[in-house]
Amino acid sequence: MRALATWSGALAGLMAILIGGLVPAALFLPLPQPSLVELPATWQVPALLLCALVSGPRAGVIAAVAYLSLGLLSLPVFDGGGGLTYVLEPGFGYLAGFIPAAWLTGRLAHQPRMGDLPRQSLSAAAGLMMIQLCGLLNILIGDLLGRWTPSLATLVMNYSIGPLPAQLLLCIAAGLLSVLLRRLLLIQP
Repeated sequence: MRALATWSGALAGLMAILIGGLVPAALFLPLPQPSLVELPATWQVPALLLCALVSGPRAGVIAAVAYLSLGLLSLPVFDGGGGLTYVLEPGFGYLAGFIPAAWLTGRLAHQPRMGDLPRQSLSAAAGLMMIQLCGLLNILIGDLLGRWTPSLATLVMNYSIGPLPAQLLLCIAAGLLSVLLRRLLLIQP
């Protein structure tokens, strides 16, 4: 029964991550006037974190690996497309960070007495920090090897510092949704 829950959670998580990439595009259609609200982050990160928060580390890791596999097999699910050449992009480190982030988030969230909103949100924030760490490490190594045209400061600003406030707010939203879903699905905190 546990294996069924893991695989169904992973499949639901994968679908949420894929849909998370489409939601901002659907909500913020190009209009003649500038939109009032614009998030500098996609919703794939909170979708992944929500999967790990609700379904646990195994389901989160399976969903992350499936998402990366789809993108590397040339399906355009990543922000800038897909394919094996995406490994050479500065943002790939953040995507690779999905795997340890899903494990860490799920592991923290499923400890005893971790079922309330602050702890679920902090678990999601820990996963986000893991994604940031992996992404920054990739950018730093690429910069040391001279792989990127933009400066290190520009890459860090565009990929880490710029999206971070919105992503932290989405971690709180993922924490709230996880508390509600865990109660609805009768998952023990």
